[in-house]
Amino acid sequence: MPEPYSQEDAVAPAGAGGRIELATTDTGTVESPPAPAPPPDGPAAKPRGLWADAWHELRRNPVFVVSALMIVFLVLIAIWPRLITDGNPLTCDLARSQQGSAPGHPFGFDTQGCDVYTRTVYGARASVTVGVCATAGAALLGSLLGGLAGFFGGWTDSLFSRVADVFFGIPIILGGLVFLSVVTSDTVWPVVGFIVLLGWPQISRIARGSVITAKQNDYVQAARALGAGNLRMLLRHVAPNAVAPVIVVAMIALGTYIALEATLSFLGVGLRPPTVSWGIDISNAAPQIRNAPHMLLWPAGALSITVLAFIMLGDAVRDALDPKLR
Repeated sequence: MPEPYSQEDAVAPAGAGGRIELATTDTGTVESPPAPAPPPDGPAAKPRGLWADAWHELRRNPVFVVSALMIVFLVLIAIWPRLITDGNPLTCDLARSQQGSAPGHPFGFDTQGCDVYTRTVYGARASVTVGVCATAGAALLGSLLGGLAGFFGGWTDSLFSRVADVFFGIPIILGGLVFLSVVTSDTVWPVVGFIVLLGWPQISRIARGSVITAKQNDYVQAARALGAGNLRMLLRHVAPNAVAPVIVVAMIALGTYIALEATLSFLGVGLRPPTVSWGIDISNAAPQIRNAPHMLLWPAGALSITVLAFIMLGDAVRDALDPKLR
């Protein structure tokens, strides 16, 4: 005789509609699997972009922090030198010529009896002005010409590349001696114009290569297939993704341009008195290095620290923007 059907049997018979129902038991219920845990950063977390990720890396880089603080201090004293000195760099006393450190004059005096500390502080203004303006001009001109050459290619690329080769062939010191020796202006603008004239080809080559790489990406090809014009593709898709190498090279070049201005002023063709410049002070102190080494030590030290700060900043930004170098 068959055993009676119990409630513990697993499956109930299919009904007329073909539906199969699971039978419940007295001892348990059917439970759904647990929901997956949310990610550590929360369900709304989004991946960081290139610039956000670079800033995240820079904040943790001590080289960037130190160099950025040095540059901020340099810019502040270039704009407001009276924050740390109340002297006049053009006020001199021949009776104190080449004297060493004295109360209120920690760096001593130069050949004309001018306060070396005050002139060192005011010398930052000319150097920063030349460096920033020359870098901005060279970066804009080089990015424009190099970007157009790389984007359009063909005869445009050939024309701009050959023009850049011509300027690359000019020795920068010899060119400065020839170009600036015929200029009689006492302002910083002839020096800025000369540096831009010979500095844009380097940035142009970087911009050209970066644009050629960026325009081959799939999103640029997709924009072209959807009917986007050349101007829209260049400004919206290519330029934002090709500007990082240009920024890195420009930051490093800024320190180089400051050193170049000091070199040209040292040779007598850069900035001229009464402009206060580290290069001019180094040139005046060089013949007296044995009798008064302090005249050369302080402006040369300020120049070296400034150039080093900008080079360190450029290296830190380069490492942050290029994941392969981390």
